[in-house]
Amino acid sequence: MRTLFILSMGLTLAACGGGDVPNSAYVPAQEQQLRDAELAGLPASIEVLDTLPTEIVPEVEEEVVATTAPLPVPNNPGLSDEQDFGAVSDRQSIESDAERLERNRALYTLIEPTEVPTRPGTDIPNIVAYAIKTSNPVGEPLYSRSPFKSENRSLRNCAKYVSNAAAQEAFLKAGGPERDRYGLDPDGDGFACRWDPTPFRAAIKK
Repeated sequence: MRTLFILSMGLTLAACGGGDVPNSAYVPAQEQQLRDAELAGLPASIEVLDTLPTEIVPEVEEEVVATTAPLPVPNNPGLSDEQDFGAVSDRQSIESDAERLERNRALYTLIEPTEVPTRPGTDIPNIVAYAIKTSNPVGEPLYSRSPFKSENRSLRNCAKYVSNAAAQEAFLKAGGPERDRYGLDPDGDGFACRWDPTPFRAAIKK
């Protein structure tokens, strides 16, 4: 009898434990809030994470280097003051002007025209011999020229020749240096188209 009672109790307990038991475990508070929000049709709250503080770098102003502009020079010692009457009158007099004029006249040398040398066997003037016979520098006027012969016209005329040496030969052959038929020597120095006799003179001195 006692044995039957124990068996009946065991069967009763087994029958109680065979059905599904709903989950009665603890639900965290955050999940419970999400469930309540879904049931109510409200948006779920978003958890804001703590952000790390951002390091703020202060702006550094660039150093401004001060520069000073050069001061203007009031007077240029290289410029002539001959046009300044006050400055000239302080250091010049009538007597000093007369002395300076006499010195300039003593330095002026008048060159008498001579026959232009020519190349042997030809009628082409020998510009080398002509350079040696002369002594005046380029640009020093020795012969009279027409005021209507300008430098610009001379440049156009000189462009017709292959070189200034060829222009000098044509100039001498046409009556130069006294005459300037082709307008090649407007300053009257005896050298056409800025032809320079200096190299030939230097060769003789060596």
